[in-house]
Amino acid sequence: MSIFDDPFDAGASVNAGCICGQHRSPAEHEHAVLALRCEPVTDSHEKRYENVVASAVLRAVFPEATTRRAFLKSVGAATALAALSQFFPLKTATEAFAETGAPEKKDLKVGFIPITCATPIIMAAPLGFYAKAGLNVEVVKTAGWAVVRDKTINKEYDAAHMLAPMPIAISLGLGAQPVPFAVPAIENINGQGIVLAMKHKDKRDPKDWKGMKFAIPFDYSMHNYLLRYYLAEHGIDPDTDVQLRSVPPPEMVANLRADNIDGFLAPDNICQRAIYDGAGFLHILSKEIWDGHPCCSFSASKEFITAAPNSFAALTRAIVDATAYASKAENRKQIAEAIAPANYINAPVTVLEQVLTGTYADGLGGVKTDPKRVDFDPFPWQSFAVWMLTQMKRWGQIKGDVDYKSVAEQIYLATDTRKIMTEMGLSPPKDSYKSFAVMGKTFDPTKPDDYVASFKIRKAS
Repeated sequence: MSIFDDPFDAGASVNAGCICGQHRSPAEHEHAVLALRCEPVTDSHEKRYENVVASAVLRAVFPEATTRRAFLKSVGAATALAALSQFFPLKTATEAFAETGAPEKKDLKVGFIPITCATPIIMAAPLGFYAKAGLNVEVVKTAGWAVVRDKTINKEYDAAHMLAPMPIAISLGLGAQPVPFAVPAIENINGQGIVLAMKHKDKRDPKDWKGMKFAIPFDYSMHNYLLRYYLAEHGIDPDTDVQLRSVPPPEMVANLRADNIDGFLAPDNICQRAIYDGAGFLHILSKEIWDGHPCCSFSASKEFITAAPNSFAALTRAIVDATAYASKAENRKQIAEAIAPANYINAPVTVLEQVLTGTYADGLGGVKTDPKRVDFDPFPWQSFAVWMLTQMKRWGQIKGDVDYKSVAEQIYLATDTRKIMTEMGLSPPKDSYKSFAVMGKTFDPTKPDDYVASFKIRKAS
């Protein structure tokens, strides 16, 4: 359920296809407006906030969905609302929520790179999630990660789609002067892969990759760290045995076709486009390295957060809401159509459907199915940030001692996001840290230095 849906609908189904909630897509809505004189959205902010508050109260009283639905079916929406109002001051709470939640700035620009990792940020525009949050957001397609970083730092963008490690690097001043940034939401988990040129069909063992050239999107990327990890686990030193080049994702397939590179670790839509064009084949999915790994994030500067906290909170709510919608398999085909146009990802719908639904061609004549090829979970686990810091340390991007916990907690806003998710009726994790395994090796976020020291292949500190 979206936070803006009717919380008293016993048979509620999420339909965020358009702003009015009555159609499957914005195009269908526009057609209805013109041909059928469908009324535009007239819900006031007060009405939207009323739904948020009512939904939160209803979920608190009936935390189990089945019990909640049974109650609504037995008494009806009007009776349920009246009953709750007797025990909780819904009107007063709504007024307070609306007063504190009014955005300081409604017209915002959010930069993104045209890849499926940005799905929640992109789809929130055509599917109406920003509008539901009371915002007018222009999502701006951007050429590369350095441009995204610079435009956000220079305040041309209010917030941006960033690689999950980028806000850490920016905050620490890696490669530039430090600028404090924060991450309230992870955009996607999994959703990447290693693609090799067709001429390498017989080189499936990474031990045979010495001397090859690989593209990654950016130095401060999960792609860089995952590829380095994968190579090192197979005895290949990524700094001496192969060449790694930073290439903007939209340019990777052309470089593969031109024989400038032998392969890449990239977002799945780039992987699938290489297969679609006959330029390469899928070696492995990134989830085979680390199942559940983060990739991209929604990020903003601390300056913007401080100057416009309500706008930032509204943005976060919209993106968390969109992420929850994207996490449901039944919505993926609609989303593929919404983000395919030229002003967004500019890719065939077929390519995006293969990525988002998890039924895809592998480039070697096979069709595979993995519903979790890509998934969407907004919670910014601080243990994710600690792991990224260990890899920055491992590969010499960070020199000297690292206060892993402090850095992770300053940048990955798990506490703030947990509060927002709870207010939205979602169920965020109670803890901000968790252990996980990367290629079978367990990562304990409480022992980062031991983890770094455990690797045979690493740069000398």
